[in-house]
Amino acid sequence: MKKTPTPHIGAQFGDIAETMIMAGDPLRGKLMAERFLDDPVQFNNVRGMLGFTGTYQGKRISVMGHGMGMPSIGIYTYELYNFYDVKTIIRVGSAGAIHNDLHIGDLVIAEGACTNSNYALQYEMPGTYAPIANFELLRKAAEACDRMGYNYKVGNVLSSDVFYSDNPHNDKWMALGVLAVEMEIAALYMNAARSGNRALGICTISDHILTGEATTAEERQNTFTRMMDVAFSLI
Repeated sequence: MKKTPTPHIGAQFGDIAETMIMAGDPLRGKLMAERFLDDPVQFNNVRGMLGFTGTYQGKRISVMGHGMGMPSIGIYTYELYNFYDVKTIIRVGSAGAIHNDLHIGDLVIAEGACTNSNYALQYEMPGTYAPIANFELLRKAAEACDRMGYNYKVGNVLSSDVFYSDNPHNDKWMALGVLAVEMEIAALYMNAARSGNRALGICTISDHILTGEATTAEERQNTFTRMMDVAFSLI
C-alpha cells in the first residue's frame, strides 16, 4: 500500500486519476474542475492547494494546483508520481515572453526547459542534464493548436528560481532562442524522467518582458483557457 495521505496531499490512494492537469494557482485548478469536469470531487485542500477528480468525456481526470516555483511543483509532482501512481502530468501556466514573435495570449509548448536552479544536483549527474517533454504529448499538443487555430510556438523555456532578479540576463537566453520565462517546468520534467512517467508544460504568455505588455492577476486566473483546451484534448 502506498504511503498516503502524504504530508502535502490529503487524498487516499485511488482518489487521484492517472492523468493530472496542474496549474500554479489553485483557483485555476478549481476553474478547470468547474469548466471541464463532470461530477468533480475535491480530494485535497491541504495548505489551500485545491485538487479535484472527475471525468472528462468519460475519462477519469484529476486537476490540482502546484504553487509557485520549482521547490513547490517538485514536492507535489514527486508525491503524485511516486505515491499516487500518476502517470501523466500536464502543467498549464503563465510565462513571460522574451521572443519578439510572441504576444499576450499566445501559447508556448515547452519542448525543453533550461534553468538557473540547482534542482538537478540531487541526481549527482556527471554533467548537465537537459529536461525535456514527453514527445507524444508534445506532438499532440502542437497538432491540437493547429486544429483549434491557436497561435503557439514550440521550443525552450527558462524555468527560473528568481522572479525579481537583480541580473536576469534575458539577452543571454534570447541569444540561444529561449522563448519565455516561467518557474516550474524543469522540475516537472526531471521528476517525470526520474520516475519513468510523462510530462508536458503548456504556457500562456501573460506578459512580455521586452515590450512591457502585461495582464492582471484576475485575467491570468480566469481567461487563460486556450491552454486548458489543448491540455484536455490530450486526454
